[in-house]
Amino acid sequence: MLLALFLQTSPDPAQIQKIALALVPVYLIMMLVGVAIVMIPFWFICKKAGFSPWLSLLSIIPVGGVILCYVLAFSEWKVAPAAQAAWSPQPPYPPQPPYQPNV
Repeated sequence: MLLALFLQTSPDPAQIQKIALALVPVYLIMMLVGVAIVMIPFWFICKKAGFSPWLSLLSIIPVGGVILCYVLAFSEWKVAPAAQAAWSPQPPYPPQPPYQPNV
């Protein structure tokens, strides 16, 4: 249908208006999904860093996400880091009792 509209020599303005009105809700839903994809990770990062999660609203404005990344990267986080179990040396396997042959 859209291709037929472009192939016409003089498109009908009423038809163009109907197509535009049909695309507005699709565009709004796509915008909301895009905002959620960007804002939700910032929300959790700010919360884990000890900042107000409402700072994630900065990611909506065009340069706000970059500013928020710099704030999070170079500020002192207000929470203590969790203990990293991966850094502690552990034996590669549990110790086994010595071998005793059946006599």
